[in-house]
Amino acid sequence: MKSLYLSKNTSQKWCTDITYINTLRDVWTYLASVMDLFSRKIIGYAYGTSMTAELAVKAVENACLNAKTTEGIILHSDLGSCYTSSEFESFLYSKGIIHSFSTKGNPYDNACIESFCLVLKKEEVNHHKYYDFNAARKAIFEYIESWYNRKRIHGSIDYMTPQAAHEAASVAS
Repeated sequence: MKSLYLSKNTSQKWCTDITYINTLRDVWTYLASVMDLFSRKIIGYAYGTSMTAELAVKAVENACLNAKTTEGIILHSDLGSCYTSSEFESFLYSKGIIHSFSTKGNPYDNACIESFCLVLKKEEVNHHKYYDFNAARKAIFEYIESWYNRKRIHGSIDYMTPQAAHEAASVAS
C-alpha cells in the first residue's frame, strides 16, 4: 500500500486538499495546498475567504511554478466540488496533468495531504486565535515555509525535512 504514496522522483505524483481555518473577524477561511508525494513538500498553496474552484486552481498553479514540466504529473484529490469542477479540470488539462480521484467514502487515497492538514492544525492553528484573514495568512505562510518544509522531519522520508528530500532528489536527477 505504501507504493501508492511514493514516487521515484519529485514532481511525478502530487496530492491536494482544502482545509478550513477559523478567524475571529472573517470567521472561516480556506487553505488549498498541494504536496509532492516524493518529498512530502508543500509545493503550492493558496489561501482565501471562499472555498472555490478558483482557490484550488491557484494552489495547483503555484505548485506548477516549482516543476520543470507538468506533463504527465498525477494529481490526486478527493471528489469535492472544487476538484470536480470544469474550471479545475480545464486547468489540469491545459498543463498536461492527469487527475486521479479517491473513490467515494475512501479517504485513504488522500492520506498524505489529510495528514498535513491535521498536523497544520495540531502544531499551528489550534494554538492561536487569528484576528482576521491577514493574521492567519501570515502565520500559515511562516508555518509552511519556515517550519513544515524546512525544519520538520518526516519518518516516511528517512527522517529528513521535505526541503532536504526535495533537494536530494533534484541533485540525483
